[in-house]
Amino acid sequence: MAQDGKLQKLMIRAFSDPKFESELFLTDDKKPYEVAINPESYSLNFKSEYAIENASGSSKGGVKFHRSLPENLTLDFLFDRTGVFKDSPPQENGVIDDIKEFKKITYEFNGDIHSPNYLKVSWGDLLFQCVVTELNIEYKLFNSNGKPIRANVKTTLKNTVAEAERAAREKKSSPDLTHYRIVKEGDNLPLMTHRIYGDPKYYLEVARVNGLTNFRKLTPGQKIVFPPIEKTT
Repeated sequence: MAQDGKLQKLMIRAFSDPKFESELFLTDDKKPYEVAINPESYSLNFKSEYAIENASGSSKGGVKFHRSLPENLTLDFLFDRTGVFKDSPPQENGVIDDIKEFKKITYEFNGDIHSPNYLKVSWGDLLFQCVVTELNIEYKLFNSNGKPIRANVKTTLKNTVAEAERAAREKKSSPDLTHYRIVKEGDNLPLMTHRIYGDPKYYLEVARVNGLTNFRKLTPGQKIVFPPIEKTT
């Protein structure tokens, strides 16, 4: 319930770009899309990928974190033209026009941007920037003419912001970029090289670039340059 006592409705805003800067107004009244009937619930799914690593010559393996996947939001939308809901009165076409408008905004291919729209879903504390990856429609009630007057639309939405942030983090830590690190107590060059490149074998190249004659003796507070390195197998 909103602060003014008016029921807050779930709202979907459509955008033509993944940065959510250019909003599209695709409804008949040229406003963001607002549902007539709020969902009863929604669910968020979080998933991480891990890789199993086996040491050479050993049957024992370890589990190494690979990445966090963008979370999914699952929402069920109810479309009803039976007359039960005052904000959704009966219509001649039942829910056909409602479903058509919903699909146009959330799922259908937009020829101007060569993809479906990017969406921003907001409701209460929920703010989810995403794209629809799956949409399932179940028609449940029909009028005497055979037109559906009630439907449940199950949608799966993928967070695009999380994916962009993950890509940015991976780019920032890429071995193709120059990195600067300050030596901390207990650091050694092979260990620091492993953190940057994922492999300690490049420590001699790092030592050469930094003019280090004794890579085993690093001084806390010392600045080390890790240059772009072309990895070898």
